[in-house]
Amino acid sequence: MSLELKSFIALISTFLLAMAFAPLVIRLMKRLKAGQVILGYVEQHSAKEGTPTMGGIIFIFPTAIISLALGYSKITLVAILLTLGYGLIGFLDDFLKIKTHNNLGLKPYQKIIGQTGLSIIAAFFAYKNPNIGSAIYIPFATGVFELGWWYIPLIAFLYIATSNAVNLTDGLDGLASTVSLIYFLGFFFIAYIEVKNALDVAYVAESSGIVIYCASLSGGLLAFLWHNFNPAKIMMGDTGSLSLGCAVATVAIFTKNPLSIAISGIMFVVSCISVIVQVVYYKLTKKRVFLMAPYHHHLEKNGIPEWNIVLRYAVITLLFSSLNLLLKV
Repeated sequence: MSLELKSFIALISTFLLAMAFAPLVIRLMKRLKAGQVILGYVEQHSAKEGTPTMGGIIFIFPTAIISLALGYSKITLVAILLTLGYGLIGFLDDFLKIKTHNNLGLKPYQKIIGQTGLSIIAAFFAYKNPNIGSAIYIPFATGVFELGWWYIPLIAFLYIATSNAVNLTDGLDGLASTVSLIYFLGFFFIAYIEVKNALDVAYVAESSGIVIYCASLSGGLLAFLWHNFNPAKIMMGDTGSLSLGCAVATVAIFTKNPLSIAISGIMFVVSCISVIVQVVYYKLTKKRVFLMAPYHHHLEKNGIPEWNIVLRYAVITLLFSSLNLLLKV
């Protein structure tokens, strides 16, 4: 079976499996009273209080099943295990929020410890894997740059930063999932081009799994979006956003394009930087740069509807993902 056909089947079958899975997850979360707890200062979202959460389950498990069934390789298996690992951290966070009826969950240091441990494992795996290694592509440059041992701390940092950036972007109905869907479709084509241009048979066999993983994730996110567009029937919670952030980092790192996260994932970067700027500036001046951070809440405070903000983020992500793809053609 050709890679193109496998990828198409992966997208469609994951979509259908996730669509069948979604109503069951929504009913289960309602029965367990696993509703989203809204922060008190986000008063514009008060109507969303109690909306079922942990919706990341809808796309995580179908993606894992289909990716391994159609594109099994060591690289694919590790990608899935990392996604599940980050999802577990998010699940524990969501569980504590629901149990205690507040939006605190795991303490920040507890999250960081878990993320750091998994990120170091991921970095060592990539460093030692002959089909990934410590050489990376530099955007807007030709050839690869060998990092040596510096590769490990860079990759560990990127996993932590990216997972938290995606988590911060998950603040409006359909926002993180729409941006991520476009991101994965872009990386599907990047991974596909690299596999098709490769001469190393071993590389093709291993890295074809990432092509299918991207296709499968895209199908799962399409099904999740079906239920997550405003007004959302279910939210992804940290279960979804942390696992999604891990996957965002993984597909870039496992295709030797770690720095391209900042291009295709430009809106994740915006979310992260807006929070850092807001916190630092407030500590120095006791004044705020934005009405509310992350930046999508600033736009919302300015009266822009959620769907409009999601559309703007989607358009910008599409443009930058297209730029990232053009750099590979």
